[in-house]
Amino acid sequence: MAIKQLLKRTSGWLYLNSPVGRNQLHGAGVILMLHRVLANDRAADLPHRNELCVGPKAFEHLLVWLKKHFDCVPLMDILHPGTQRSERPKVTLTFDDGWRDNAVNAFPLLKQYQVPASIFLSTDFIGSRQRFWWESIGETLWGSHGETPRMHLIECLQQVGRPLPVLMDDLDVQRRSLTLLHFLQSLKTLAPDDLSRLTDECPEESQPQALDWQQVRALEAGGLVRFGPHGASHAILTGLDDQRLHEELSRSRDALLNGCNRPLPVYCYPNGDHDARVRQQVAAHDFPFALGTGTGIYRGAGEPLALPRFGVSQRTARNPELLSWRIYRGARP
Repeated sequence: MAIKQLLKRTSGWLYLNSPVGRNQLHGAGVILMLHRVLANDRAADLPHRNELCVGPKAFEHLLVWLKKHFDCVPLMDILHPGTQRSERPKVTLTFDDGWRDNAVNAFPLLKQYQVPASIFLSTDFIGSRQRFWWESIGETLWGSHGETPRMHLIECLQQVGRPLPVLMDDLDVQRRSLTLLHFLQSLKTLAPDDLSRLTDECPEESQPQALDWQQVRALEAGGLVRFGPHGASHAILTGLDDQRLHEELSRSRDALLNGCNRPLPVYCYPNGDHDARVRQQVAAHDFPFALGTGTGIYRGAGEPLALPRFGVSQRTARNPELLSWRIYRGARP
């Protein structure tokens, strides 16, 4: 595995620094997808956090690497390129959900390196005590809040037909964390009401997990960050009937219009899920662009309501040459 990783990192570096790579990426845009920046890297290293979380040192390492190889630009500079051309490819950062640590941990580094970013808010959570189910359930099962709440939640999961895997008792931390990751992914198929009830059975955190509107406005006023909608309740849009889909899109759009001065004309699909019906409704709610989770680079062509992005994990942020390998794969004709 180490040799394979080394080959990918070397190939990625060669691609970014070769005439072929520079030619393929000329005029192209790379959209990166992140979620959280935790307070320390050790917490972000575990598999059940690695995919959605990066640590501050890894995030700073990523920003330095991006500044070296790309022009770091706002999202709309990629979607509506101006007349000014650059010999370097463009990259932009997007953050999903609207976690409080985007302001506390990510923004100081974005400001230090003058890297713009877009944050897509699940608007029902902003300024409320409502919690993201993935975090609440995952950390309770990990034992972060003690054994009593963990055992209570395990009983609740059994009642909805989702018993905890036996491997969650594995003594090896990495295997146990990987098992938790797969289990959390399987919970995405539960009904939103079931997930909400399970989250309510988790212990209350000392502070909300999401940004509040004062933080949103302060970040927006700084000029580096703009905001767009990522659903209202973070419900999977493809699973909603027409009426609930309309309500979800309208509520999130209106919240941004009321809470921000310049909300982005870009929707961001929760979990990346969309189909023709969802795209049609997103367009009907005055969004000419939408972000998915399919990988690839943006050249101004293709479906504007299914824009590609490259996900960034803790592993990727620590080794951004792996990202250049994925860009190479996504840029091939």
